[in-house]
Amino acid sequence: MKKVTGIGGIFFKTKDPDKMKEWYQKNLGLVTNEYGSVFEFRKSEKPDQKAYSVWSPFKEDTTYFEPSPKEFMINYRVENIEQLVDKLQKAGVTICDTIETFEYGKFVHILDPENNKIELWEPVDEVFQSLYEGKTTK
Repeated sequence: MKKVTGIGGIFFKTKDPDKMKEWYQKNLGLVTNEYGSVFEFRKSEKPDQKAYSVWSPFKEDTTYFEPSPKEFMINYRVENIEQLVDKLQKAGVTICDTIETFEYGKFVHILDPENNKIELWEPVDEVFQSLYEGKTTK
């Protein structure tokens, strides 16, 4: 069973997310939206299919990263999230919440040994494609 298949997103705290998005757009060419930037790439095992990852600045007072005190959170793309969560629970990994399902995928949060909150995402890339076609950073 595959576990992590790639980076799904990088999330970090900042004083002014809009100013940060503007700076990255102007100086580094990121195509930005209200959440940050969506990066488009091809799946190595299926190069005809697109996949996505997200870069997103959050306000510095966000509670989304809790219980971690860190300034960042990494999102990993995974397969078979239900089976993975079951294995993680059996291994004694801290599971922060229950799996949530949205049109663009399933999510759950865990903690690593240093209390870094990690977001696991089983994506539905086709939905991202319909939402962000022509609006991605490549």
